[in-house]
Amino acid sequence: MEYVAPFWLPGGNLQTIWSAIAAKSVRGARPSFRRERWNTPDGDFIDVDFLEGTQAPGPRPLLVLFHGLEGSSRSHYAQSFAAFAQQGGMAYAVPHFRGCSGEINLAPRAYHSGDYEEIGWILSRLRAQHDALGGGPMLVVGVSLGGNALLRWAEEAGSEAGRVASAVASICAPVDLAAGGAAIGRGFNRLVYTRMFLNTMKPKALAKLAQHPGLFNRDALLQAGDLYAFDNIFTAPLHGFRDTDDYWSRGSAKPHLDAIRVPALVVNARNDPFVPAASLPRQQDVGRYVTLWQPAHGGHVGFAAGWPPGHVFGLPYEVGGWLAQHA
Repeated sequence: MEYVAPFWLPGGNLQTIWSAIAAKSVRGARPSFRRERWNTPDGDFIDVDFLEGTQAPGPRPLLVLFHGLEGSSRSHYAQSFAAFAQQGGMAYAVPHFRGCSGEINLAPRAYHSGDYEEIGWILSRLRAQHDALGGGPMLVVGVSLGGNALLRWAEEAGSEAGRVASAVASICAPVDLAAGGAAIGRGFNRLVYTRMFLNTMKPKALAKLAQHPGLFNRDALLQAGDLYAFDNIFTAPLHGFRDTDDYWSRGSAKPHLDAIRVPALVVNARNDPFVPAASLPRQQDVGRYVTLWQPAHGGHVGFAAGWPPGHVFGLPYEVGGWLAQHA
């Protein structure tokens, strides 16, 4: 696998931002989705979007994508993978983490980078549903936060993961959450990316507080200026962690990559502004089931190619092709 950034798109920040807001994510019309609402075991719900026209009975691969922080089936990478699945005759599903489908969820919890139990429940249900329609291999991609959570599931599931998924891939996952949190909390990253994330995360948290009064300290949340502070007030305590440090330590996939027993591709650009190159896993950190791909360029879920405005069609074919070969 190879990626060379176009000459007109230098640097990790430009490759990240341009790919998300300007590069073409699909050829022609945008994919159309059909939504299912699933009740969760704890009395909540999630919404799962299925690509229209790919749910007919009969054996075929099912491609599942877990989105990143504050992402959805509308994210540029989700659209590109939908187009890849459609062209390849695959079924395609995008499960939304709680609160990310456009409607606030009901329970006093949201989602987090180490949410492997939620990943496991979703994949088990998708496996059963896909088998009922005729079966076929299930290939799973996780992007950024979703990639770390997917790897954590594969680590925890061990040899049982292969009963559910044939192969998995993470794209730009912050597998060392502390290193990623420190990187996004300083300089340009703090001014641009942290502000962007908090602009949507804080209102969702306040809506959660309105549902469940007393859940956390409102004033402290409003004063949070970075993800470390936000996670300390909201994410960590709501999901059973002592504090941000405990959450980032226990939620990181990097320390357990050698426990994976299903074919796994771990993709990280070395100029990703969210994920420092020094924090990336090395070959000695992983077992024989894990393949590392760490191109010099690409930014955070960028990898645009072609002439301006460019496109992001290539990554789904690289990652999807690898998954299909290892199914």
